[in-house]
Amino acid sequence: MQSTAPDIPVIDQAYSKISNSITVEWRPVCGATGYLLTAQDRDSCIETVVTKSPGTVMGLKPATLYRITIRSINSGGKSQPSPFRKAKTVLAAPVLSVSSPSCDSIAVSWKAVFMAAGFSVSLMRSDGLGRMLKENTTNTSLIFTNLDPGTLYIIKAYAWNVDGIPGDDFTYNQRTSPNAPADVQVAFNRGALRAIVSWMPAEGALIYSVTASNGLLKLKCNTSSASCVVSSLQCGSEYYVSVTAYNDAGSSKPTDAVSLKTIPCAPVNISIEEDEPGHLLVSWSSVNFGHYYMVFVKSDDGLEAHCNTSHTQCHFQSDCGFTYVISVFAYNKAGQSPLGDVFNYTTAPCCPSDLRAAAVSSHAVQVTWAAVRGAEVYQTRAAGGGGLELCNGTATACTLSALRCDTRYNVTVYAFSEARGSNMSCASKPVATAPCSPEIKNISKEALSVISVHWQSNNEEATYIVTARGEAGLWHCTSSGSSCTLINLPCGSTFSVSAIARSPAGQSLPSYSVPLETAPCCPSDLILTQVTESVTNISWSVGMGAQTYVTTLESPKGQAKCHTLQNYCLLGCITCGTNYTVSLKAISETGLTSSCTYQGYSSSACCPSGVKLYRLGNNGIRVYWRASDEKINYSTDLHGSKGNFTCSPSSGLSHCDITEIPCGDVYMVVVSPVTDKGPKLTFCPKKIYSVTCSGSSVGMVIYRGKSNAEQRI
Repeated sequence: MQSTAPDIPVIDQAYSKISNSITVEWRPVCGATGYLLTAQDRDSCIETVVTKSPGTVMGLKPATLYRITIRSINSGGKSQPSPFRKAKTVLAAPVLSVSSPSCDSIAVSWKAVFMAAGFSVSLMRSDGLGRMLKENTTNTSLIFTNLDPGTLYIIKAYAWNVDGIPGDDFTYNQRTSPNAPADVQVAFNRGALRAIVSWMPAEGALIYSVTASNGLLKLKCNTSSASCVVSSLQCGSEYYVSVTAYNDAGSSKPTDAVSLKTIPCAPVNISIEEDEPGHLLVSWSSVNFGHYYMVFVKSDDGLEAHCNTSHTQCHFQSDCGFTYVISVFAYNKAGQSPLGDVFNYTTAPCCPSDLRAAAVSSHAVQVTWAAVRGAEVYQTRAAGGGGLELCNGTATACTLSALRCDTRYNVTVYAFSEARGSNMSCASKPVATAPCSPEIKNISKEALSVISVHWQSNNEEATYIVTARGEAGLWHCTSSGSSCTLINLPCGSTFSVSAIARSPAGQSLPSYSVPLETAPCCPSDLILTQVTESVTNISWSVGMGAQTYVTTLESPKGQAKCHTLQNYCLLGCITCGTNYTVSLKAISETGLTSSCTYQGYSSSACCPSGVKLYRLGNNGIRVYWRASDEKINYSTDLHGSKGNFTCSPSSGLSHCDITEIPCGDVYMVVVSPVTDKGPKLTFCPKKIYSVTCSGSSVGMVIYRGKSNAEQRI
């Protein structure tokens, strides 16, 4: 037998416990093998097939009202939909963003939830200790304070609607950042230049970071234990040591810094000299945290002496020809400095006599002296200008060739022996080098053919001579200052400019040459020729030194400009009957520009418009036109194969009559303004007319132009 569709089920209730679903309960229908649940809102319809009650429709939108219907299903088909029930999904859960801004607080924030009237947020320790904190709010953020540092908390939040019905909840685990470690201890190991830092562990801390800073350098050490070794400490430094605790929530505040002073560094800049015969002076630079110093001096005969001082120098008695081994140590409460440089010092023979020094150039001085007994090597020193130049050799003459120009030097010669060294108290000889070469800093144009040259004056007393050398000749100027002026330089020329300095000590080498280019010359001749009513040709003579030219015609009605390599140019957009100012710029290859002005230019009068011909009789023609200016006179020319005809009307008229003109011919008609400046203008528009012989007093004139228009008379 064929089965029939089952009965219509009846919904008992429909409700939502999760924001994306609605659960439906109904009474079973006899013969039904399944049920089709339908949830419909304004935008969508979602169906789900279930086998029994209760059934749940998934994939719904939060906080949305749905019409719920149900159909029973068997092999015979589906029943009609049940009467609908309305059910609304609960609110979506707020999505939390959680952080621990300090060791005793947790900040919670979330985005607004659709249809939410308020939010409930609760917080409690993950280990269950303590009480649960709960806050109800209509805001989208709040902060829990007075929490335990380094502790894991569970945060749960949900939204509720205006009826107080809660929505989905959201759970988040967050740990508070740790507290700063306590009882920081620092122990210094002077032999290894390192420090052992220890502390009491902080609750919830996973990693500790130790920082030792001396202002210029930061040393760090990371560990998960309660102690750490900071290596590579520097001598002579004061470090400030702090400890910071970290976990996955962030970091604690650094502990209060503990001061650590290391041993002093070995003294540097140690110098040994015989401040007077028989006395050695040992001096050095002070070192950071050096409370006192000890100097040990041992001679090559086995005798030893030492000096204990809080200053930076010590005196010892010495004898000529002895070698002394000298070392210096610094001390403070942390201990003794490392061993620094160890010096050997040998006393010197006598100073050379008959010392002579003379300058031979700006950078060289020749020195000679008399030989002394026992000297094996001589050293010549030139001190001056903030520097020291040396020359070593076995001869009794030396040329110091790396000296500064225009500088006074004190030249001293020391005699050395392998066993005894040198006597450093020898007298010096003053000498001055020749002046320095000037350096040209700037060349500026003061006026036409006048150039100012500026240089850097590095000499105390010198006279400077500036020379400009070119194909046009030589030009000079002289000054004791830092500038001078070259006059009467020709335009469009190139020069090489250099300078020398002279003083009583000699003459300097020439300065580096600086190229100089004078502005190009303006063309002497300039001719303007009007080509058409709106085009003018300008030509000019060549300007020396010019590569390109810019010509400009300017009037209140506009401007025409041309930039060209040639000495001529066509300028368009010229307004007829207009006065123009004429200017030209001559530009050199390097961009130097000369602005040239010339006599003004007046463009020709404007050509008339609307030229027409009318028959006056069998042999007469009247030519009409529209004048561009009532004050202008015009001339009419007709050119044909049977003859040429001309007429000039009285002033102010805009027509002209020509009699006895043969018919049956084609004429070219030109109406041009009459000027008193030269020949008749040839560029006004030409029109071609055909004059027919009609056999009566009425004829026809046909205009053969671009438009092939006809005019009937």
